[in-house]
Amino acid sequence: MTARAGAAPGPQRRQAIVLARRYALFAAVFAALIAGMALAEAWGLPRGWIGVSFLVVTVAIYAGIGFLSRTSNEVEYFVAGRRVPAVYNGLATAADWMSAASFIGTAGVLYLQGFAGFAYILGWTGGFCLVALLLAPYLRRFGEYTVPDFLGARYGGHLPRLVGAGAAVGVSFVYVVVQIYGVGLITSHLTGFGFELGIFVGLGGVLVCSFLGGMRAVTWTQVAQYIVLIVAYLVPLVWLSAKQTGSVMPLVSYGTQLEQIAQRERELARDPAELEVIVRLRQRATEDERKLLDVPAAMVADELHQSEQIAALRAQNAPLARIQRAEREHAQRPRSEAQARQFYERERDASLAHARPLAGMAPQTLPFAAGDPAGDAGARASFDAARLNFIALMLCLMMGTAAMPHVLTRYYTTPSPAQARRSVGWSLLFIILLYMAAPVLAVLVKYEVLQHVVGLPFDHLPQWVSRWTRLDPALVSAHDVNGDGIVQLGELIMGGDVIVLAAPEIGGLPYWVTCLVAAGGLAAALSTADGLLLTIANALSHDTYFRVVNPRATAAGRVIASKVLVMAVALVAAAIAALKITDILQFVSAAFSLAAAAFFPALVLGIFWRRANGPGAVAGMLAGLGVCGYYMATNLPVLRSILGVTRPLAETQWFGVDAIAAGVFGVPLGLLAMVWVSLLTPAPGPAQRALIERMRFPGPGER
Repeated sequence: MTARAGAAPGPQRRQAIVLARRYALFAAVFAALIAGMALAEAWGLPRGWIGVSFLVVTVAIYAGIGFLSRTSNEVEYFVAGRRVPAVYNGLATAADWMSAASFIGTAGVLYLQGFAGFAYILGWTGGFCLVALLLAPYLRRFGEYTVPDFLGARYGGHLPRLVGAGAAVGVSFVYVVVQIYGVGLITSHLTGFGFELGIFVGLGGVLVCSFLGGMRAVTWTQVAQYIVLIVAYLVPLVWLSAKQTGSVMPLVSYGTQLEQIAQRERELARDPAELEVIVRLRQRATEDERKLLDVPAAMVADELHQSEQIAALRAQNAPLARIQRAEREHAQRPRSEAQARQFYERERDASLAHARPLAGMAPQTLPFAAGDPAGDAGARASFDAARLNFIALMLCLMMGTAAMPHVLTRYYTTPSPAQARRSVGWSLLFIILLYMAAPVLAVLVKYEVLQHVVGLPFDHLPQWVSRWTRLDPALVSAHDVNGDGIVQLGELIMGGDVIVLAAPEIGGLPYWVTCLVAAGGLAAALSTADGLLLTIANALSHDTYFRVVNPRATAAGRVIASKVLVMAVALVAAAIAALKITDILQFVSAAFSLAAAAFFPALVLGIFWRRANGPGAVAGMLAGLGVCGYYMATNLPVLRSILGVTRPLAETQWFGVDAIAAGVFGVPLGLLAMVWVSLLTPAPGPAQRALIERMRFPGPGER
């Protein structure tokens, strides 16, 4: 007994040494890649080769880790053998968490929305506190493989498990489509491939990891991916800080740059040229509304006007860039009446959105910029609505984080419940590194745009503007609205998804830094896509096929089924992502509201309320999902367009809450439905009560 107790730390210590050496070697290889690409650019290597090198080398390393971690063992495939140390599970969870939304979208939303963007940071970090306190150690003590596993065991019967599996598939699929969209965006940015081809090139890296080795391969790949993404995020941040302020401590210089941005924003809000652009944009919106009354005639008039404009530019011997821009707009004009109608509607909405001070962006330093608490009744109402939406979104993201199946599954992989709790702490530490950097990066990029882009002649626009415009005009575009030849803020459209990826180019940093950031974004998107694909495949193969349809299925059969489903789901998600569903953060936030409504009451009450039963859990999950889905369908712009909802938002919104925060209605309703139905139906059986006691009050060896 003593020998065995004394020998236990030996394997753990050896594992820690081996892992430390392997990832130190990986970090050294990655540093050598960065140094090599910096030297290659200095020596004149073509830019295309630098981007492709970052893509090929990093994806090849991820694939190599996935290949070396391949397995067909059931426990290894589903939960990495339950022997991932807390610190490495924290790294893997942070990478799993740092999706394309976190890496690409967080700084973007802070750039566009200012203070309101902090709802994402507060919600996501606060959610991990809920995970540590309410869920992670208890789920690890339960064991098994998935969240639907817990629902099936805790509530009994197949129905809670099937509803949980369906919800896990739905939530994860929405989320994984967004990640694959990010993969396509970043891969095309790195290589110059078309967006659709970029999706399928990047998808190969996803499939090699999750297909071959399941959770074991995904875990060790995600540790490497976290190293890549955090380095890629911090390098341009520190460099931009040193370039703008002379300080390599971005957090120290943050306040100084924030003050300068506030001053510049005040100047732009009073600038006569900016005010003229606002007037012209409103006129454009009115003109687009008029065109919608007779679309065919408007198409003919637009084609004639563009042709005359190109001829006039050539006759004036205008700069080549202006001629090419006019020719590109002519070539991209809508060719059918349906396309033209969508184009005019999109142009009208975009003009109205930008026909406001600061191009519709919130002042960076003003909390709840939508109104004034000391103003008239309308200003106070706007302020209250902005504050309400901030709090609602933050709560949805907190509860959604605590209920995300692909995150909770990570805590099944630790050796013990205590390690699971410590793993949450490590996860939060590694996540905070990026979330503390995001507001600073947003401010540094905005400083560059306001100081060094706004006010330039259109003929001298930086190269990155035209490059991103060619890639996707919805991300970056510039039009001389008032005809003065000078770029005003209201004439420059920048989507939130481009802020991080274009930050090095905006700041005038070397091209290899741009490729490094893209490699980091790719690592973030791939790591989350891996975890989500596994969650979907396991919900279908393990929770549905094995637990319900064919309980006699062998372990090897379940693993094979999961592998086949990973590939099938990835291809379907890629096909949907190829439709270019933009605004990453909006769809991710919607996924969090759905997860909160589906799982949060069932998981928390299942652990802490003995009277909760199967009928109550099913009623709660369906009620929460139903109200959340209905609210999104009637208020989320993309879904409203698809479903043909024509009623104004003011009539379909409840209390003025935005669609992405629909979870604030779904969670309370699901909680009430679960409590009410549980009290009206029989109490849980002996097996369920015993499970609660084991999770809540473990023996000495289960802590």
